Amino acid sequence: MTSPLPVHAQPAAAALLDQSLGRLARSIAGATGVFDAHGLDFCCGGARTLRTAAASAGVDAAPIVDALQALQARVAANQEVDWATVPSDALIDHILVRYHAVHREQLPELLRLARKVEQVHGARADCPQGLAEHLAVMAQELESHMRKEELVLFPLIQRGQGAVAAAPITVMRMEHDDHGAALHELARLTDDFTPPRAACTTWRALYAGLRTLRADLIAHIHTENNILFERFAPAAVH
Repeated sequence: MTSPLPVHAQPAAAALLDQSLGRLARSIAGATGVFDAHGLDFCCGGARTLRTAAASAGVDAAPIVDALQALQARVAANQEVDWATVPSDALIDHILVRYHAVHREQLPELLRLARKVEQVHGARADCPQGLAEHLAVMAQELESHMRKEELVLFPLIQRGQGAVAAAPITVMRMEHDDHGAALHELARLTDDFTPPRAACTTWRALYAGLRTLRADLIAHIHTENNILFERFAPAAVH
C-alpha cells in the first residue's frame, strides 16, 4: 500500500503521481534511473500513471515522488543564482555538486539505455549504432578530466594558489574543446537528439537524457571557462 504523503507535499506529489511514466521519463532528467531502481517498466508500461505503476508493482510511491521532486528542485535551484558573483570556493563547491556529481549519475544511466536501444532495435536502419561505445568513451574521458580538476586544479585555487594555476587551466580548456567535439559527434549519431516517430519510450527517454547531458555539459564548461578560469588565467582575445 502506498504511504500517505505529508499534507504540504500532496498537491505537487499528486501532479507527479497522475502523470504517465513515459511523460515523466521524458520531462525529468534522471527519472529513468529512479524508475529502474524501483523496478517500474517505463518502456512497455510507459502509458501507465506513476500511481498505477507503483500500485501494480507493489512498491511505495512516496520515495519515488521524493526522488523526482529532488531532481526537479536541483534544476530549479541552479536557475536562481548569478554564479559570476559567487566567491571561488563556493563556485567550486557548486561545480562539484551540480556538474561533477550529476555527470557521474547521468552517464551510467544513459549508457545503460543506449545499450538497451542498440540491443533491442539494432536491426533498424535508424538505430544509433555506436552510440553506446561513444558514450563509454565520453564517460571515461570526462571522469579523467574531473579527477584532474578535483585532485590538482581546484585544490590549488582553494589553497589560495590560483596565481600558479595557469598551466593546469590551459590543459582543462583544451580538454573542454575535446568534450565539445564529443558533443557534436553525439548530435550526429542521434540526428540531433531526434528520436524516430515510432521510437519506444526507452529510446525517447534516452534522447531526452542526452539533451539534458548536452545542456549540462555546455553549462559546466561555460561556468569553468568563462567564470572560474577567467579569475586566474584570462583567455586571450582573438
